[in-house]
Amino acid sequence: MKIRRFFGKDMREALSQVKNELGSDAVIMSNRKVADGIELVAAYDKEPVAKLSVPPKPKAQVAKQSEGGLPTLSEIIGDDGPDTLRALLEKQAEQKAAVAERVEAANAEAEKRAPAKPAPKVAPVKQETQVFDAENEEAELSGGGSLADIRAEIASLRNVLQFQLADMQQQQHSRLKPQQRYLLQQLCDMGISQTLAAQLVTYTPAECNEREAWLYLLKLLSNRLATNNDDILTQQGVVALVGPTGTGKTTTIAKLAARYAQKYGADQVALITIDTYRIAAYEQLATYGKIIGCPVRKAQSGEQLADLLFQLRNKRLVLIDTAGFSQRDSRLISQLATFGQVSGQQVKNYLVVQGNTQQATLKHIINAYKSIDLQGCIITKLDECYSLGEVVSNVIEAQLPVSYVADGQQVPEDIHVANAKSIISLAAKLYKKYG
Repeated sequence: MKIRRFFGKDMREALSQVKNELGSDAVIMSNRKVADGIELVAAYDKEPVAKLSVPPKPKAQVAKQSEGGLPTLSEIIGDDGPDTLRALLEKQAEQKAAVAERVEAANAEAEKRAPAKPAPKVAPVKQETQVFDAENEEAELSGGGSLADIRAEIASLRNVLQFQLADMQQQQHSRLKPQQRYLLQQLCDMGISQTLAAQLVTYTPAECNEREAWLYLLKLLSNRLATNNDDILTQQGVVALVGPTGTGKTTTIAKLAARYAQKYGADQVALITIDTYRIAAYEQLATYGKIIGCPVRKAQSGEQLADLLFQLRNKRLVLIDTAGFSQRDSRLISQLATFGQVSGQQVKNYLVVQGNTQQATLKHIINAYKSIDLQGCIITKLDECYSLGEVVSNVIEAQLPVSYVADGQQVPEDIHVANAKSIISLAAKLYKKYG
């Protein structure tokens, strides 16, 4: 085994020299930072392939070239190190023994000079270790710098690709007919995403005028918007309303419970809350239950929820009110895990969202609740909306059916079965009025 030393201004250049000279089978024995850069000590079992392919020259000719030409790499480096691994290990052992002797001598001298306060024996060793760690840290920082450069280059390439993709999409849109470009802009201004709007515009008939094409696009939107056709109030089982804070889950549960009590009787519906975070959450739901005439219970864990569902198994409909968390709140995960602890009961989950939620926010909300099986969604606060295209676009792209819409605080009047045509018509009216 042969030992070679290489120098480079940084770790990347030194490693490149090792690979070029010794090949990929070389073993890095050590590295350290020197005045001009990085020094690497590498070992290899055989001569590099590049050197084996060249026939050996006579010694006289080599000496002549060394005298008259450029100095060799060995001459530049000063190859005064050990030629074998055994010699290197022996030299390291000798150095360690010499350091130990110096440490013992220094300790003995310190004890003679200050017998009352003997110097700690580990101090010199610690100093040597700190110097060695500092050298290693500098070498790691040098190597880390190159890794940071690679990451920066990858990020730059990603940005370039994203820019080129956006440019390609813009060029594709520019190839559309003037009427199609106008309709595309109209849909985007209404709140429909660029991707969905571009898909819809390609289906517009060429013979339609501007108004006919716009009505055709609204019809396409209503066809793409799925609804559940009053599935909660016409069926029986366990239903949970989930969603962020302030979307109106408790009020919506009260509206659904009142409607169900009117149809089947108050003794056929029950309410459960697992909202143990909001102040007076149980009291608010209990007030609604007292008005409707149905029982209200509170569960603080998945086990309690399972017990309550077993006790209320004879009820046609059990509505569960959940706590409202931000999609970035870690407590949301623990609440969603509660439904996984309910054994023997199929809980139908419905996401409650506000109609005036921003498009990016709504997208993150839907993604946050994808860990549970969503049967559909309920859009609330339509009476406060200035734009409805964002929520329409998100539920279409997420393939999330709409079950109900709510447009006020009155119980139970202000809740309606979702109708795709009515929702799209309202979105178009809001765009025409406020867009």
